[in-house]
Amino acid sequence: MFYRPEDGHGLPHNPFNAVVSPRPIGWIATRGADGSDNLAPYSFFNAVAYVPPQVMFASTSAKEDRDGTKDSVSNIRDTGVFCVNIVEYAMRDVMNVSSGPWPREVDEFAKAGIERADCHTIPCSRVAGAPANLECRLTQIVKLPGEANFVVFGEVVGVHLRDDCIVDGRFDVLRYEPLARLGYRDYARVSELFSLKRPGES
Repeated sequence: MFYRPEDGHGLPHNPFNAVVSPRPIGWIATRGADGSDNLAPYSFFNAVAYVPPQVMFASTSAKEDRDGTKDSVSNIRDTGVFCVNIVEYAMRDVMNVSSGPWPREVDEFAKAGIERADCHTIPCSRVAGAPANLECRLTQIVKLPGEANFVVFGEVVGVHLRDDCIVDGRFDVLRYEPLARLGYRDYARVSELFSLKRPGES
């Protein structure tokens, strides 16, 4: 099968999301200029640089009560900071609650019953029990083609690692089983690892 996206795919559901998978989930916490907290998951998310450490996430839809985007991007525009919370399999249900199309005044931490804690380097909340939290300062927001497509880049200025996830000096993902997004309504969890050496490595 071959299709041009501009012509449509002819399938019952868009296959693009399923092709580019699995994708890590960035559970983005922001605080509005009015002090209200917001928490929402984004599966267009990844790390993009080591030095300095940087991450990105993309928002691809809009809400009626925001100016052409969603709460996360709007809040980051106002404050210049955000926190990425890493999602573990055990948090799948509360993460899903926070993904709802709630009005801007709804606090997803409270809505989903998620314990929050203060970040150390930025004025923002974080998910207290997450395996890791990345405190970020905005570096740039890039507008992509399409009505509501924005990519947010941030420099990581503070990192929280849950103590039980550090094993023999390494951050051990099997201690919490990362949740990943597949296509459609499908998700996966990382529960098995293997290693490969790059050519030339000893």
